[in-house]
Amino acid sequence: MFERPTHGGRAILVHVKFKSDHSLGADDIQEFKELAASTGGTCLELITGSTYKPQPKYFVGKGKAEEIAERVKHHQADLVIFDHQLSPAQERNLEALFRCRVLDRTGLILDIFAQRARSHEGKLQVELAQLRYLSTRLVRGWSHLERQKGGVGLRGPGEMQLETDRRLLGVRIRSIRKRLKKVDTQREQGRQSRIKAEIPTVALVGYTNAGKSTLFNTLCNEEIYAADQLFATLDPTLRRLEVDGMQVVLADTVGFIRQLPHDLVAAFRATLTETREADLLLHVMDASDERSDAYREQVDAVLKEVGAADVPQILVYNKIDLLKSQPPEVMTDVYTDQNSVWVSALQDLGMEELKKVIARQLDGDMVQGQIMLDSQAGALRASLYQKGSVLDENIANAGGWEMKIKLAKKDYHRLRKQFPEIHALQALEG
Repeated sequence: MFERPTHGGRAILVHVKFKSDHSLGADDIQEFKELAASTGGTCLELITGSTYKPQPKYFVGKGKAEEIAERVKHHQADLVIFDHQLSPAQERNLEALFRCRVLDRTGLILDIFAQRARSHEGKLQVELAQLRYLSTRLVRGWSHLERQKGGVGLRGPGEMQLETDRRLLGVRIRSIRKRLKKVDTQREQGRQSRIKAEIPTVALVGYTNAGKSTLFNTLCNEEIYAADQLFATLDPTLRRLEVDGMQVVLADTVGFIRQLPHDLVAAFRATLTETREADLLLHVMDASDERSDAYREQVDAVLKEVGAADVPQILVYNKIDLLKSQPPEVMTDVYTDQNSVWVSALQDLGMEELKKVIARQLDGDMVQGQIMLDSQAGALRASLYQKGSVLDENIANAGGWEMKIKLAKKDYHRLRKQFPEIHALQALEG
């Protein structure tokens, strides 16, 4: 067995096109190269291929696997990165054949996340995702003990070490989850305070490297880290912002990407919660990138997956300074009533127009009026108070409550689904 190196940035990239897949095509390869470059490693060669379906042993066919092994030997590479998700068995088989480390797409993104996480919460989230990922791959690190024989009285130290490692991993995972739960509680308290103060939240979403952090810095006059690289921002950052006389909270979030692994979606639930619970989303896109429409579909797919598909959106086409003749302006689709704003966060162009559209959208997404609740609607009354939606309340003669409320349309529709009996709220629609 080979000795696994403790270093390694000299990588060979492998991208396989499935013949049944009609997605982005060549753009997949470019994004894969950018992901690999984001780790700080050196790309020695890109090997491509096509197949109908993944093969169980090597993911690729035996011939293609042997071809990659030859290129590894030729370049003396110490790492092979696949732009796909490999099973633990496939990784072990490929490492045995290549005699070097093998990393799949999930491992690659986790490595980038580990480099970029800065806050305590972000580091915990990354560590949790890494431990869950590694828990099925522990046997790789103890390959030098695989020759130990099993059987009664013959159990070797390798098996015992693996069992110990699995127990330690389980203990660490439970510890991290407990600490993250405490952080989530603190965030939820802050979120409830904003709700009671009737301060709406606006979340920046978009494909990674679309300029969200630069836009956040320009709008809020902040200096959070922003760079021309994938996943420059991992931790949700919240700042107050005044838009046309209205106080809002602006949230910068992690960028999305195609085929974002489900484990990572689950790990970064703090960012995704800010997205799902926001009153308005600013969907930031790179106006200079011809792939922006395809990226928009990818982001919308992730938003649907995390339960944020129904949150109102404003499309923000950023980086117009890279276009020849596109001024900052506001457009409205006559069919969908979708607002889009063309801006340059780097050049501070179109910011005032964007703030006005945000204020107009938020003001138009509120409903207000009088409702009557009977004495059996205590759960609904508690929900309205929890959201900070009650402006005034009087006890009715019949024993119920007469309430004046104001809340976001999205919250109103959610309450109607949760409490079908609140037909009285229909008077607030429109």
